Amino acid sequence: MFGRRTVFGFAAGAALIAATCTGGDDHATPTSEDAPNGAGDAPSATATASCTPLPTAAPVDPAQARHLAEERDGERTQQFLDRDYPQNNYGIAVVGLHEIFPVLPRDGIQSIDAPNFDTVEAAGEWLADQEPVVTFELNGDVCVYPLQIFTWHEIVNDVGRGEPVIVTYCPLCNTAIAFSRVVDGAVREFEVSGALRRNGLIMYDRETETWWQQITGEAIVGEGSGTQLDFLVSQIISSADFRDSFPDGQVLNRDTGRRASYGENPYPLYDALGSRTIFPLDEFEDMQLDAKERVLAVNLGEDPIAFTFSALSESIVLTRESAEQPVVAFWQPDAVSALDESFIIAGRNIGAAGAFISAIDGAPATFEVRDGVIVDTGTGNEWNVPDRAISGPLVGTQLDPVVSANHF
Repeated sequence: MFGRRTVFGFAAGAALIAATCTGGDDHATPTSEDAPNGAGDAPSATATASCTPLPTAAPVDPAQARHLAEERDGERTQQFLDRDYPQNNYGIAVVGLHEIFPVLPRDGIQSIDAPNFDTVEAAGEWLADQEPVVTFELNGDVCVYPLQIFTWHEIVNDVGRGEPVIVTYCPLCNTAIAFSRVVDGAVREFEVSGALRRNGLIMYDRETETWWQQITGEAIVGEGSGTQLDFLVSQIISSADFRDSFPDGQVLNRDTGRRASYGENPYPLYDALGSRTIFPLDEFEDMQLDAKERVLAVNLGEDPIAFTFSALSESIVLTRESAEQPVVAFWQPDAVSALDESFIIAGRNIGAAGAFISAIDGAPATFEVRDGVIVDTGTGNEWNVPDRAISGPLVGTQLDPVVSANHF
């Protein structure tokens, strides 16, 4: 959510302090006139000018320095709130204001509030097969939101079968998540705040100006802090997989009323392993996983699970018995990264992943890979990541998805 085009070159500036000694040109030969009155003989031609040593700085207490830095960062965020969010009661918060970094002015990135949709066939004229899209299904309505549009807007306020929903995407953490927009019985409309916490998108609602952390769906600063949005199931898959699984689905089109270079990636090379996050996250320095490692994060209440894409791409199918319920994760190729090359369609193939209850029609099921195809061992049906049986006696049957998302 940084600049509108090439983005994330954040150069660290350095200040050089040079101490200049008296005595004129360093290469001049000293003379008797250079000696102070009463100083005795003039220095020899081999003598050098000397500097008075600077006083030794007192040692800095790391805890005190950290406290002062947090105070400064918190004051900066308060000033941003006072200026751009006068209705936000930031005295109520569940995170420290020093953790939040204002980056853009309020609505510097504009949400889509009146989305228009194409048929799958019409979208095929401008949406390539391997492009990544966010799928969302509610009450029989299936919609898809291409990342070539989402990277420029990050939030879509939508209505599915009469239910207000918000579909979101944070490029800096590669997180696509859908939520209900109903909070305490009232409909909220969400926008991009212009601030980040832990490199993640912070949203705000227009009604109260409360700030919400996108990756958790939690209100973090302002009225109702601690309130949790209801997660809804969404996935990132390829355009072709969406078309094949949902031929009657709807595709968010580029008639957004906004000007943007749809199809271009404003964050080139951002997802390269080893590349830095916008703001440093010290805890990743000694972690086994890189900060930009893709994982399929599965929300199972008190028992969260994360499958790495590297493991999934090797195994295709991975299962996990959890305290909540048995879960199976699928991976399949052919979706490209939206955060790699300058044009999304040129991005490298990273594949797509989804998580489901390991059961068919309520009966426990086991899945395996046969000749690169995902099958259930009971009936031999073939399955794909969008959750459909694509061949066998159960063609068209859907697995029960669980709330999951592709994160860094």
